[in-house]
Amino acid sequence: MPEPWHSALTHLECARCGIRHDASVPQNLCACGSPLLARYDLERVGATVAPADLAERGQDLWRYRELLPVAGRENAITLGEGMTPILPLARYGHGIGVPGLLVKDEGLLPTGSFKARGAAVGVSRARELGIEAITMPTNGNAGAAWAAYAARAGLRSLVVMPEDAPRITRMESALAGARLYVVDGLIGDAGAIAAQAVADGWFSTATLREPYRVEGKKTMGLEIVEQLGWRAPDVIVYPTGGGVGLIGIHKALEELRALGWLTGPAPRLVVVQAAGCAPLVRAFEAGSSTAPPWPDPRTFAYGVNVASTLGDFLVLDAVRSTGGTAVAVADEDILAAQAACAAAEGLVTCPEGAATLAAVARLRESGWLTGEEEVVVLNTGSGLKYPPPAGSPEPPHLAPGATLPD
Repeated sequence: MPEPWHSALTHLECARCGIRHDASVPQNLCACGSPLLARYDLERVGATVAPADLAERGQDLWRYRELLPVAGRENAITLGEGMTPILPLARYGHGIGVPGLLVKDEGLLPTGSFKARGAAVGVSRARELGIEAITMPTNGNAGAAWAAYAARAGLRSLVVMPEDAPRITRMESALAGARLYVVDGLIGDAGAIAAQAVADGWFSTATLREPYRVEGKKTMGLEIVEQLGWRAPDVIVYPTGGGVGLIGIHKALEELRALGWLTGPAPRLVVVQAAGCAPLVRAFEAGSSTAPPWPDPRTFAYGVNVASTLGDFLVLDAVRSTGGTAVAVADEDILAAQAACAAAEGLVTCPEGAATLAAVARLRESGWLTGEEEVVVLNTGSGLKYPPPAGSPEPPHLAPGATLPD
């Protein structure tokens, strides 16, 4: 007999003005233009589920179903996503003065990135609400993930990417049956094209323009706490473009604290961006609650090449309310950290994941980290999905039968 399934979702709430919205119908933004957040009957959850109960469930993100928005088991679309490992980076961490360094490796998820989490929950809820066609602009991995899950759910998808999106993500989207377009421009230009599809009746699943991608991403926070024995690390370091993952992790921590499943100090949350595109870092340093668009964004870490984000105020509040900080790192430092981690630990991170490693080194050098902390960084995807940066060295070539050089 299958285990009972229920969601404690009650309504949606505007993140800025607090107006309540009906969760039983498809929703995008509040009338004030702000994102909507899913809210749950946490009292009901606490009365019916305990942390020990989760140990009996499957090793995927649907183990947290009471805190996810999908009401019916039949609508939960899955490719096996969730419960990615938390691995020690002791050798690399010791080298930068942070021996308690850990990585949550999202590169092992279906479609090779953390985007599978948001797609699994977002597509499942879309199907449950009767949505048949979805669209989004994307720097690559999100489009690939949403196209894959849309295919599995029987939904149509339309994806628009900027010209510098990794070619492998174009291939993934196309193979999954998406209507794929590449625009000769940046992510904002892709967004303008996708908006035309919305006007033609496609449902927008762009970053923070629907409420359920955050719910999938928040399972990173739920898993970190459960995997560490229902406690939080001292610091969580996150590569931040649109900010959905950081917003989700912060939301997860708040919900766990309200349930009484997490006690003790909250982890300090750290935003990491590239020096060539750092609107949130600039806003944090200026003491601003919003982040004006970054002019001429440039970085090879495509996932954080986002000039502006609808959820800027949520990201900045999460960082400040936890005593965290925001760091921008240069592309050359990202490359160096990626190579050093691979050589020391055998883990080839994506560029965005490598950016968190470079940021940890910077924070240790500045004294913001003492070296005694337990620090979890997020590697948000497999480095194998990215083309080698321009100028990467080629290995020496040998003729058949050649003698190895000294």
